[in-house]
Amino acid sequence: MAVSEFPLPDVGEGLTEAEIVSWKVAPGDDIVVNQVLVEIETAKSLVELPSPFAGTVKQLLVDEGMTVEVGTPIISVQSAGGSVELTAPGSGEDEAHGLISDITSSDAASAVADTASTIASEDDEKPGAVLVGYGTGGHVSSRRRKGSQPAKDGDTATAPSKPRPASVPAAFASPIIAKPPIRKLAKDLGVELAEVVATGLAGETTREDVIRHASQASVFRNIETPEWGGDRDERIPVKGVRKVIAKAMVHSAFTAPHVSVFTDVDATRTMEFVKRLKNSTDFAGVRVSPLLIMAKAVNWAVRRNPTVNSSWTDKEIIVHHYVNLGIAAATPRGLIVPNVKEAQDLSLLDLAKALEALTITARDGKTQPAEMSNGTITITNIGSYGMDTGTPIINPGEAAIIALGSIKLKPWVVDGEVRARYVTTVGASFDHRIVDGDVASRFVADIASVLEEPALLLD
Repeated sequence: MAVSEFPLPDVGEGLTEAEIVSWKVAPGDDIVVNQVLVEIETAKSLVELPSPFAGTVKQLLVDEGMTVEVGTPIISVQSAGGSVELTAPGSGEDEAHGLISDITSSDAASAVADTASTIASEDDEKPGAVLVGYGTGGHVSSRRRKGSQPAKDGDTATAPSKPRPASVPAAFASPIIAKPPIRKLAKDLGVELAEVVATGLAGETTREDVIRHASQASVFRNIETPEWGGDRDERIPVKGVRKVIAKAMVHSAFTAPHVSVFTDVDATRTMEFVKRLKNSTDFAGVRVSPLLIMAKAVNWAVRRNPTVNSSWTDKEIIVHHYVNLGIAAATPRGLIVPNVKEAQDLSLLDLAKALEALTITARDGKTQPAEMSNGTITITNIGSYGMDTGTPIINPGEAAIIALGSIKLKPWVVDGEVRARYVTTVGASFDHRIVDGDVASRFVADIASVLEEPALLLD
């Protein structure tokens, strides 16, 4: 009976330490290859670490909440089949950090498209199965969400619907009609399909029904008033994402001279366009919102005002002839800005899919560092919180950030008459070292033009 220790791997971010967030196993548990052992948090992301070997957990060497350096042993496993040699990060070709670096680079697109993060080999039951990055052989073949179980022979691909609340008599309980992708979305968002009001023509639950229900549930959670604790003051350690946010925002605010401009926009035709897209068979099963039109408008306006899509280096201004479009996302771990790579080349449908995948991945806290790097310009959708406008701080390394305010019915003068129109406010902050006032104004005016008349996107 040999005992092997598992060192904290280098997760491929250039970081040297991580916090142990939660253990998924306990001493005495029998584990298999690729079973998730622990969830760790770095300054950029949450990562689930799978086991490179099978056996019985002997001891957890680090407590939850502790921050340890890369290479520190965190768990010991007793194996009947002999010990598995694990080299410390940086000591050879089979470095432990290979697993995560593989995921954050070549598999980044797959990771965005599938919000699952549990990584399994094709055949976990083969003796001597090895996880990618920990030894020879083995490769990533599937990703399952935490807590999910592999399908057994004979199982269908459709996940069973969750039981209805006991308060609904069985005689009156109508069947839940939902396609497998909708059921998966509901599971990802923590939504009980039985509680969703279905609006499909045949009584089926649609993607919009699930998302609407999740949004409403989020609002009600936010308006709950929690009881104050016994202490008069609560002390929250500044670490992880919050520490990175603080450093980045201070650097941006005191390095780049900010200038902001705003304009009100009649977005009625954008709302009509969004409605048509939702009813289009081409966009069936894809979430469509005004943010999609805003994202496409930014791409269009960047082509007409390229200096807003730049970086400052003190010695030169680098104008990017591509758009890695950042979307500021509020997550349980704090504000992050993942970006859609090469957004300028995406069709409206592909951009919609990319935005939806980005949103779900961020909400699940599974956004990887590679998905947040090399952004060129950012959108912050403050309208989703009911805000009309604001003065956002530029994401470090970029020259502009655009804010989309809430879209509301307001009185608006059209052809000399006051009518009810959908009105929003578009605002933006710019690095004044790069962007002059005239360019900033033209850029925002171009975005406003598209929101007023989406047909401009056909040019």
